[in-house]
Amino acid sequence: METRRIKKAQQWMAMPDDDPQADTHSIDDDDHSQHQTKETKTKPKQKQSIFDTLFAIPAPLKPIFDRVPLLTYAANDLPLRSPRNRDGNVLHVFTTPEDATTGRPSYNPACLKWQAYLKFTGIPFTTLPSTNHASPSGALPYLQPAVSTTEFAKPQQPIPSNKLKRWIAAQNPGFPPHKEPEDPRYEAYTSLLDHRIRRTWLYQLYLHPPNAPLLQRLYILPTSSNPLVQLATLHSLRHAAETEILKSNSPSTPPNTIIEREIFSEAEEAWEALSALLGEDEWFLGGKRAGWFDAGVFGYSELLLGEGVGWGENGMGEVVEKHGNLVRHRERIRALYF
Repeated sequence: METRRIKKAQQWMAMPDDDPQADTHSIDDDDHSQHQTKETKTKPKQKQSIFDTLFAIPAPLKPIFDRVPLLTYAANDLPLRSPRNRDGNVLHVFTTPEDATTGRPSYNPACLKWQAYLKFTGIPFTTLPSTNHASPSGALPYLQPAVSTTEFAKPQQPIPSNKLKRWIAAQNPGFPPHKEPEDPRYEAYTSLLDHRIRRTWLYQLYLHPPNAPLLQRLYILPTSSNPLVQLATLHSLRHAAETEILKSNSPSTPPNTIIEREIFSEAEEAWEALSALLGEDEWFLGGKRAGWFDAGVFGYSELLLGEGVGWGENGMGEVVEKHGNLVRHRERIRALYF
């Protein structure tokens, strides 16, 4: 018994795990495959990353994906109203498709001011109907510069209205950039446009009941054919207009009160002051040609005096008609640039 134990111990000590003689033994293919299977079964599984788990195709669906080839579809065509000629500048404004085709004035004073000023500078452009939601700044107008025809041209970013003056100066060095006159009255006259006249415009178009059909046609119907959406849009626009008007009420006006007589009286004084400023000159502030202030005045006078706007009641237009030089100023811009 002792002899057998000694022999076994001698055999174990004479054959370490890395004994090369063990590799020389011939092994059957079956034995080899069984040996590999055991190793495979005992080999620990690799831990899957969280990305493999999240984006893995579920087992029941994987055979379907294996059978379906990957197809790349052609890009969709641009909308029909998208500009086909991208080598030109496009000014996105409030307008109708028909008026955009013919280059007619926008029906929005802020958009029309920029439309007129671009024409004054001689920079070629076309107009395109748009909405505030499409603008990078959330307000119209904005300009999409022309796309260069070179293969590796850098894509042009849309230009909001607060950066248009700088862009115009860069595009047209020959046209003197807009500079505020040194006349201390300039700020006061600009305030007439930005506050008193704009305030009356908001009331006349958005809150004055006789002009409800015009508001509906210009700003409500183009947004949606859904009556609920139209109603919500109408409420939103009127609320915004009312808020703007109340912010600039005089101290003597009761809180949260809009007095129509007071609004139109202020507008009448503003147009009278602008008429006195223009005098017998062709352009405002003694300019040799139409400039930024002329564009601002034209943005309102054109829409108040223009035929076919569709006013139900146009009290502010009647005020402007009393001043012949303002009427001629509007007609002069129409004849030269539109």
